[in-house]
Amino acid sequence: MSSKPQKERTDGSGSIAVRRLPNRTQRTSEIDREAVFDVLSNARRRYAIEFLNQHEPGDEIDLSDLVEYVAARENDTTVANVDYKQRKRVYSSLRQTHLPKLDECDLIEYDRSRGTIELGDAVTEVRMHLEYVPENDIPWCFHYLGLTAILGGIVALAGVGLYPFTELSTVAFGTIATVVFGLSAVVHTVHTRRNEIGSNVQLDE
Repeated sequence: MSSKPQKERTDGSGSIAVRRLPNRTQRTSEIDREAVFDVLSNARRRYAIEFLNQHEPGDEIDLSDLVEYVAARENDTTVANVDYKQRKRVYSSLRQTHLPKLDECDLIEYDRSRGTIELGDAVTEVRMHLEYVPENDIPWCFHYLGLTAILGGIVALAGVGLYPFTELSTVAFGTIATVVFGLSAVVHTVHTRRNEIGSNVQLDE
């Protein structure tokens, strides 16, 4: 892929276009995170990436197919039920604003004249962030931190000789810890799969 010059543009609303991700040899973790969050801050850009992720690398996707998918996602319906007005709104914003931004930061390759799109070289930088977290949901890192604090507290209470924690054998405590973290890991896995972006999209009636 040819290198694109870094430049700033506006999308008509006064917002600054997403900056291009630096070359891999020039990146730092801080820059990666900032660029990724800039890209994923817009729902239509997230939907575009998730749709392209459903295809093989190198596949060229027609803009019309992407428009229908994004319109269905944001209106919580199926592709078959997307109406003309919904499709037109998405088409205009994708073509004029979001696809050029994604192309500029190498997440996609967008051929405006042909109306085709495919995944770009830098898309692997954002895939790990495409997990949907429901509103008011507790991050799983806090869940595991809480479990660790509870089990650590039990160890501390047993260490100071407080009954009934002193009655716990090493095997019993190890069994409890294994079961608790094992069940949490299973629930976490199921929860993650259910809430992956695009996992509940119905493309057909």
